[in-house]
Amino acid sequence: MPRRNKKGGKGRTNESNSEDESFDNVSVYSHFSENASSEATTDELANERYEEKFEKALEQSTEKSAQTRVQSLQAICELLMHRYMPDFVEDRKMTLLDFVEKSVRRGKGQEQVWGARLAPLLVLQLGGEEGISKAMNQFLLTTVQDKSVTFDARAKCCTALGLLNFLGSEDVAELVQLMQFFENVFSGSYLRGDDKIPVSVTSEAGTLHAEALSAWGLLLTLIPSGDFVSLMTTGDHLFPSIKKFLGLLQSPHLEVRMAAGETIALILESGRAHDEDFLEEHIGELCEAVKQLATDSHKYRAKRDRKAQRATFRDVLRYLEEDISPEINIRFGTECLTLDSWSIHHQYSALCTVMGPGMTSQLQDNEFIRDIFQLGAKLTNTGINGNAKLKPTKLERHLVNAAAFKARSISRGKNRDKRSAVVT
Repeated sequence: MPRRNKKGGKGRTNESNSEDESFDNVSVYSHFSENASSEATTDELANERYEEKFEKALEQSTEKSAQTRVQSLQAICELLMHRYMPDFVEDRKMTLLDFVEKSVRRGKGQEQVWGARLAPLLVLQLGGEEGISKAMNQFLLTTVQDKSVTFDARAKCCTALGLLNFLGSEDVAELVQLMQFFENVFSGSYLRGDDKIPVSVTSEAGTLHAEALSAWGLLLTLIPSGDFVSLMTTGDHLFPSIKKFLGLLQSPHLEVRMAAGETIALILESGRAHDEDFLEEHIGELCEAVKQLATDSHKYRAKRDRKAQRATFRDVLRYLEEDISPEINIRFGTECLTLDSWSIHHQYSALCTVMGPGMTSQLQDNEFIRDIFQLGAKLTNTGINGNAKLKPTKLERHLVNAAAFKARSISRGKNRDKRSAVVT
């Protein structure tokens, strides 16, 4: 590595254009202005590249080859996961909606899977427009009910339905109706009349039931606590009893057990917000069942499955016994989102399911997602007078370090010749 600030050389101490001296004369305002301008240009170029890729993928959406259409869906999903581009998507809204509908209605297998994955991404880009959600509801509902469709595709349609209505519906009656629809799906994992575990549920069917159960829990987070307690305790059986969910904990499929455990926590959290003694008579039985899963060491289960199960059910058990929810801090940029309740944790997990690794950038840029988690207005790089901090460039860090080094050298130099001799 080349050395800097070498000693020696004529006139070294009198150079007026040295790096250390020049730092003192740098205009802070112009420096930040140039930096902001450079970032804006870079961002524009990045936007152009994303838009070009999007247009190319959209052109392939009408190809006859199913494989090409699937690749197109995958490419568009990836772009929308990682980039917030609402204006660009708004201009192509009808084309994209038509693409999603054709993929789910007429496609097969992976084309239906990716079509369902694209549906909530569009709504997240467009700010939760209720009309869009309702436009896609019907063909997604039809696909979930179609037993000729693969379990994977039906599961993704359940996930999409839950998210679409979480993002775009405010009518409690409609939410309850959809929750009843989801129950009809995951009721396939209920214990039979003789309390026997259903043996006909395959692992693929278990995944479908788990997704429907998670979607049911997501919509539960939108139901006012008082209304929810009434619906759970009414004799009309609009919502399943806690005994039904208790039976789901005995499912042979990990995904169903974990979804059931989290849903039980959501049920109690919502009920306790209205009535602190909600379902108190069932707590003992629930604690016993959850404790068994939190300490499960059966060797016939995969080690990874046992670890995930124990972690989840330890949190559920702590909530049942001590009313303490797990707390997780999600850091992104200079901000932090705290997940301090089961409902907000479930909402965040549901959005992560569709956003994948792009969730961090979406939390920073997507105004709709920021509104969901009450993060306030998007932070912007506005320079020295802005609220956001600009990350210093490598040159800026070097100049600051050089100035600090010079200041230390001067300070120490003043005392170097004035050291008193120590007489022994």
